Amino acid sequence: MKAGFIGLGHLGKAMAKRLITEGVSLTVWNRTKEKAADLGVPVAETPAAVVSAADIVFLNLFDSEVVWSVLTGVGGISAGDCKGKIIIDTTTNHFEDVIHFHEIMADQEGYYLEAPVLGSVLPASTGSLTVLVSGEKTAYESALPLISMIGKNIFFLDKPALATKMKLINNLVLGSLMTALAEATVFAEASGIDKATAIDILGAGAGNSAVLNAKKEKLLKEDFSPQFTLSLIYKDLHYLQDLARSLRRPLFSVGVAKELYGMGFSKDMEDLDISAIYKVLKDC
Repeated sequence: MKAGFIGLGHLGKAMAKRLITEGVSLTVWNRTKEKAADLGVPVAETPAAVVSAADIVFLNLFDSEVVWSVLTGVGGISAGDCKGKIIIDTTTNHFEDVIHFHEIMADQEGYYLEAPVLGSVLPASTGSLTVLVSGEKTAYESALPLISMIGKNIFFLDKPALATKMKLINNLVLGSLMTALAEATVFAEASGIDKATAIDILGAGAGNSAVLNAKKEKLLKEDFSPQFTLSLIYKDLHYLQDLARSLRRPLFSVGVAKELYGMGFSKDMEDLDISAIYKVLKDC
């Protein structure tokens, strides 16, 4: 089966490399062609060319605005041969936009699967992501062998937008835990406790979590090279606030976490890893 991949940021490239390692014949497209140079696979001129050359196409893009452009812009996917093709969109989208993305592909006689992932670069490179999928069940079943190459835990929530909503809800936990762990570490240091000791104690106590396990070394070494950026979590928490508004329900903790990440923009740290919230708080 021929596949395509559109969007070669940190996470997208890790997923693309994983598919290549698993023997998938891949054609890729990225706005900046240089990011595909080391993959050793065909690089298409447009997203339309990718979908015309592949049976299944993965997307991993920054936000819904970019997905709109890739789907419907000049040279976009909808300008290609979409009949019977499956788009697997791993972008964390706005829950309202994904409804339209399903409709766009249906109008083109193709299929759209929203498939946001939980996890970042390291689990992507080992096929250990958690993947949430919504869309046509027959398309999901056809795409499952490829999805299984990037995901260890796969959840099918068939109704459109459910996977996207659940991803945003998951990121409420991720964003809030990261700010709490960073603030706890900063306070421990201010209290005269060695940072490494404090992190070990948090890991043995209330801070024990997948988040701390994933970000422990970054906090210790203050290596904030991006896996999942401050700008991405800020965007996701903003989408989550929109979801709360649509449900007419209060959402208490997300506002504080979102604004803390927002402080990273004023410090030119938005392209660093979310663990850089530690530095944002330490420098306050």
